Amino acid sequence: MSAAQRPPERPPASPALVVATLSLCGIVVSLQQTLLLPLLPLLPELLDTTADSASWLVTATLLTGAIATPTISRLADMYGKRRMMVIALAVSVLGSLVGALSQALPLLVGARALQGVGMALIPVGIAIMRDELPRERLPLGVALMSATLAIGAGVGSPLSGVISEHLDWHAIFWLTGLVGVILLLAALVVLPESPVRTRGTFDVRGAVLLSLALTAVLLVLSKGGQWGWGSPLTLGLGAAGVAILAVWGPLELRTPDPLVDLRVAGRRAVLLINAASALAGFAMFANMLLTTQFLQAATATGYGLGLDVLDTGLWMTPSAAAFGLMAPVSAWLTRRVGPQATMLSGAAVMSAAYVGRVFLSDSLTQVVVGSVIVGAGTAMVYGAIPMLVMRAVPVTETAAANGLNVLLRSFGTSTASAMTAAVTTAWVVTVGGQLLPSSQALTLLLWTAAAAALGAAALGVPMLRMSDFDADADRVGTATTGRPSKVVRGQVLSPSSRPIPSAVVTILTPDGKPVDWGQADSEGRFSAAIPGSADYLVVTAADGWQPRSRMLHLDSDAPLPPIVLRDRLTLTGVITDSAGEPVSSALVVLTRNTGETVLSARTDHEGRYEMPRPANGRYVLTVVAANGAIGARPATVWEAARSIDLTLGTPLA
Repeated sequence: MSAAQRPPERPPASPALVVATLSLCGIVVSLQQTLLLPLLPLLPELLDTTADSASWLVTATLLTGAIATPTISRLADMYGKRRMMVIALAVSVLGSLVGALSQALPLLVGARALQGVGMALIPVGIAIMRDELPRERLPLGVALMSATLAIGAGVGSPLSGVISEHLDWHAIFWLTGLVGVILLLAALVVLPESPVRTRGTFDVRGAVLLSLALTAVLLVLSKGGQWGWGSPLTLGLGAAGVAILAVWGPLELRTPDPLVDLRVAGRRAVLLINAASALAGFAMFANMLLTTQFLQAATATGYGLGLDVLDTGLWMTPSAAAFGLMAPVSAWLTRRVGPQATMLSGAAVMSAAYVGRVFLSDSLTQVVVGSVIVGAGTAMVYGAIPMLVMRAVPVTETAAANGLNVLLRSFGTSTASAMTAAVTTAWVVTVGGQLLPSSQALTLLLWTAAAAALGAAALGVPMLRMSDFDADADRVGTATTGRPSKVVRGQVLSPSSRPIPSAVVTILTPDGKPVDWGQADSEGRFSAAIPGSADYLVVTAADGWQPRSRMLHLDSDAPLPPIVLRDRLTLTGVITDSAGEPVSSALVVLTRNTGETVLSARTDHEGRYEMPRPANGRYVLTVVAANGAIGARPATVWEAARSIDLTLGTPLA
């Protein structure tokens, strides 16, 4: 395509408007999730149903949110982030409309399920920020977007109390629907469509299997307390969910354009981030649940303050406010000391605050201050984690990677909810003829939340030493070279034209600045984002192959020729006897320290053997000669081709 034929460059969007629009969308989504929660005790009477049936109004949102997040995040990377954000927002607005016009429980459950789709807006919004914001503004935008869940929850509690006292409860749906329509129009006007799209074929099979597995596991977590943790239904669903995940994982590794790229998700850096996110989600949600319990429980329990729904919501507001006010602080710390240290420090603050709350929860001031400190630490963690994700994954997988991270964070919050329900129903006291949670139950939960936060902090320690998070690797939106505007695609092949899965292709500017990277799928195909047509240094590496570097002109309009890795790395050596003579036809076996056999070969007439170089690691090299002589030695394989010799001793009798 000639320069005259190229479409004009898109004008840059206003960073302030982008951040404001996306953050408000996040707050509305949070309001949709939380506005109804304070009214749950009243809904059985209002809807003429049971408490167990009314609880499906929460479960439906949880399930669809978990299912929609990885699916919509992946579709956003493939077909456009603004497009999928608008679709998700429209579906959630439709849910609000259905809820506002419904009185029957099944329709309300359906409405809440539609609202749950809006949870996918958070990772997609963060991905839009990566594409659109200047590097220096990205930490603040991400911190604000991450804070929207807590801000919405803090605003939702008192707002729900006001609505329940002065308006019909349907006003909850009318309010979120009206604001959602306004933000839907704002998204269409303000947000540009990102040109960074991976395209390909959507992994329908992977989406269906993951949805079934998530449904089974989350039903166990949300309903296990009601059904009984040892009931056949609970155990059966749990086993089914695990079994489906066991099938889904290997299938994803063999699927081109998988729903979740497990090769990227399995990298040590990404695993650490996601594990820390799940633990942080547990600690964050425990703060909301336990603070509500302290505020609302009857004073006769010995720990409760006996507040009503409205007052409880008002006293929960300072924690949400702290979350929002800490967003700029989290962004500043991320720029100054890096997201690793920010995440670790925030988790440590959360853990210390929970320990303090074990001993200082006797008055309203202590409860609120403790909740605020936990909220401040959570803001630091939640602001840093998306930055860590974006540093550890390719630009073309930003939405999908953040979607998986948000999903695991939701798993943490669901676990906190399930554990809180289990503990508070197992450890009870009788007050006025009612069974209420005992102080020992809340103390145990506080210690558990402290341990979860401490675990997140511990996971942050190895991140400090990992090159995946170095400043030089900060490829946030190809920040060193400008906003990403094109996606190049290619394939990594062997000399026999066979695909090389898991090959990593790194793209740099001619002066060595990082641009992006991509990991090949099961067909050897990869994609990477670049800021424009130009010459780039392309470095290709794969385990067991000699790396290859080339200077290429990259342009998304021109097909990228296949990258062929020509030379296999090998493990070679010479086997000799005690007299220094070569041993021919000897069996050479390479095993792992854990016992698995990796490779084997035979020596030639010069005692020389050769085998494909295995993955980096520690092995045992064993040699068995034709005359019965046996020898073994440890072997460390690292990076380039290796030569490992061995001298055999006296033959065995």
